[in-house]
Amino acid sequence: MMQQCITYEGGCHCGAVRFRLEVNIYEALDCNCSICGKKGFLHLLVRPEQFTLLQGSDQLTTYTFNTKIAKHTFCSVCGIHSFYHPRSHPDWIDVNIRCLDGDLLSKFKIIPFDGVHWEENVENITTLESGS
Repeated sequence: MMQQCITYEGGCHCGAVRFRLEVNIYEALDCNCSICGKKGFLHLLVRPEQFTLLQGSDQLTTYTFNTKIAKHTFCSVCGIHSFYHPRSHPDWIDVNIRCLDGDLLSKFKIIPFDGVHWEENVENITTLESGS
């Protein structure tokens, strides 16, 4: 569902990492893979030009596993995973909508994604278009 582009800010729990992003598609993916389920990550895929890291690049730590394509960034102070570069869209930013400021969860349609069977389902999200 395409809507007017609105700017939001968000960040980690301690405030060391802060970002701004432009949103006009209010759909987020709820992936059931091992890492997303444990983190509680709700995925909002945005193009790099829609995302600005305001502070905290020096506080980010990166975790990789398996194919090493996804770059799972998190705050080295509080451990919160507020955004990362996903395997499905390695040049994009995947923002955890739970890390946006304010109570915005109800604005988003949450779409289940079967990440347990990632290889069989990834084509369902590689064709996503984020408006900019």
